[in-house]
Amino acid sequence: MEHTQLLHGGDYNPEQWLDRPDILEQDLQLMKKAHVNVVTLGVFSWSLLEPEEGVYHLDWLADIIHRLYQHGIHTILATPSAARPAWMAKKYPEVRRVRPDRVRELYRRRQNYCYSSPLFREKVRAVDEQLARRFGQDPAVILWHISNEMGGDCHCPLCQAEFRRWLQHRYGSLEALNKAWNSRFWSHDFSDWEEIESPAPQGEDCLQGLTLDWKRFVSDRHIDFFRFERDVIRAIVPQAKFTANLMYRFHDIDYHDLARELDVVSWDNYPTWHKATETVEQTALDTAMMHDLFYSLKGKPFLMMESSPSFTNWQPVSKQKRPGVAMLSALQAVAHGSDSVCYFQWRASRGGEEKFHGAVIGHDGREDARPFRETAQVGAALEQLAPATGTSRPRQAAIVHDWPNMWALEGSAGPRNAGLGYWKELACHYNALARAGITVDFVGQDSSLEGYGLVVVPMLYLLREEFAQKLCDFARQGGTVVVSEWTGVVDESDLCWLGDTPHGLTRLLGLRRTEIDGMYDGEFRRCLPVEGAVPALPATRAGVLCEVAALEESDPAQVLLTYTEDYFAGCPAVAVHRFGQGRAYYLASRFEPKFYDALYASLTREAGLQPASPWPLPKGVLATRRDGLLFLQNCNDSPVSVSGVELPGYGTAVWADRDGSLQRLL
Repeated sequence: MEHTQLLHGGDYNPEQWLDRPDILEQDLQLMKKAHVNVVTLGVFSWSLLEPEEGVYHLDWLADIIHRLYQHGIHTILATPSAARPAWMAKKYPEVRRVRPDRVRELYRRRQNYCYSSPLFREKVRAVDEQLARRFGQDPAVILWHISNEMGGDCHCPLCQAEFRRWLQHRYGSLEALNKAWNSRFWSHDFSDWEEIESPAPQGEDCLQGLTLDWKRFVSDRHIDFFRFERDVIRAIVPQAKFTANLMYRFHDIDYHDLARELDVVSWDNYPTWHKATETVEQTALDTAMMHDLFYSLKGKPFLMMESSPSFTNWQPVSKQKRPGVAMLSALQAVAHGSDSVCYFQWRASRGGEEKFHGAVIGHDGREDARPFRETAQVGAALEQLAPATGTSRPRQAAIVHDWPNMWALEGSAGPRNAGLGYWKELACHYNALARAGITVDFVGQDSSLEGYGLVVVPMLYLLREEFAQKLCDFARQGGTVVVSEWTGVVDESDLCWLGDTPHGLTRLLGLRRTEIDGMYDGEFRRCLPVEGAVPALPATRAGVLCEVAALEESDPAQVLLTYTEDYFAGCPAVAVHRFGQGRAYYLASRFEPKFYDALYASLTREAGLQPASPWPLPKGVLATRRDGLLFLQNCNDSPVSVSGVELPGYGTAVWADRDGSLQRLL
């Protein structure tokens, strides 16, 4: 997909308005006023594309695509597989998913198909081939959007059989599987592949190795289904480019694996702004973390495929964005590597579950409504920021986020079975780095660490031996590593490593874990800095989990903070260890935000990482770099001044680095 401008538009569902040509004409005129240059079509159109089996109606879609193109608007064309028509569900029950309790679903909602069903795949193939033959060479179509927000699992007999085949390929023998799952615990050895079933509420749920492998299998099934659809179209349109819209903090699919199959990563961004429990800056940081994750999946610009121009209707409370936040949110995406700002939805539906979801055009159809006016302002700003299109971000710091680790961590029993807060742990580190203006990538255990100055390893419970070695090599060659609590506990099968832990990292850290204590909610242990220790860190409190560590005798770490209470008073809470040309920091617990701010202020200087902004920033102002462009964003509702430039409440300023000096662009 080649484009020289930032894309602006969103999901368009004209099939709901085919009986209202006046509305379709109004849409074209309003899209031009809103600076729209792209729409996504066909996401949930199967019942109109194929109203009865083998009968295809594509003329209406062709007419819409070509009318849009005549007005300078390109199409991202979606395959309709996320929501199959009712006739198919009735005639072919096998296409309907089976729940974990082994009950087959009725016709319902969306993302409701069995990804293993050969029959369903053939029906998908047939409709996708129709679309590919009709629109594959059409210059109006710039990208193919496979399915929609893939997720969920199916426990039908077809999927059970596929799961057993997947296990046979992974392990080769039942002996190897039983060993990997430690099945002998509670006498659960398997003697025949047919004895193995997916986890169920009324069945097997104690073998954590089985549960972990089921999650891997489900992820692989979704990726296989994506690959199937992509290749159907690619066989007819070899030059086609493909995306799939990914989701916030998503659990069901290993996005590192899926990204390898995508030409372009895209994601659906729906933060809840103006929550009573957090500031706008905190919401912005949480959103920025996701933008950075999706940029990192391929190390190149992504698309923000969906966002709301105003509010959602499915969150617990549907808050309107305050004036200015739509622009703040849109330009934040661009600052962190997006080549688009797109919305769900262009025009509000009259009925159905999302009829009260935010839209650029509301039920009143007015262009003087605030969502439309603010969308048009965003579109004009994106045209000014065309130089950002396709540009990259600097490589500075990396945080390890690994899906199998997350699955294993959440599926394990102990040392704390509620509120472990994996994403909160990631945010502790990310927020401090982002506030310091450091660009953060998210890497997996297969990723290269080359080019980074700092690598953060938060709660890497499932640690692969080769990645432990990679971390040691990174530090030995001069890098800085930060390792948090509850790291290096189990192997790829969720089997506890034997011997000293964190496994493979004790020499790197100059210490070993001896025990760990879970804290109740609101329970903390005080920690104080060691006098004269460098770097100097603030006193803080430890919570959630408190590890107890013993220093290595021959080459011990230097203790920076110690616990001051409980039976582990005097033990290291934070320590640093020289390793080769680099350093490794050990954090024994989760601390207060001020601790991470101080820690990373010191570590980024130590690693030689330059902050994005050349000027000191007021509280609530975030700075981001994107290949020659500097973005400053004011997350406060009141104006602030930065180097003589007045930033209004929720305002954004952009500078271009030209000939060694910064020139204001926006």
